Amino acid sequence: MKIPGLSFSLKRAVGISGLKNKIAKKVGIPTTKQGLERKIGGSIIKAVTCKRKR
Repeated sequence: MKIPGLSFSLKRAVGISGLKNKIAKKVGIPTTKQGLERKIGGSIIKAVTCKRKR
């Protein structure tokens, strides 16, 4: 039986999540799949739109 609103994450307890966040902020590259997709998509859109304006 689960208690509503209570969850446990081993990664957060050990500190892996925090370490990944610190590395991502310093390097500037997201560590999540969604974050990488957004960053790559944004750079592709910028490259395409900049080439058309010239």
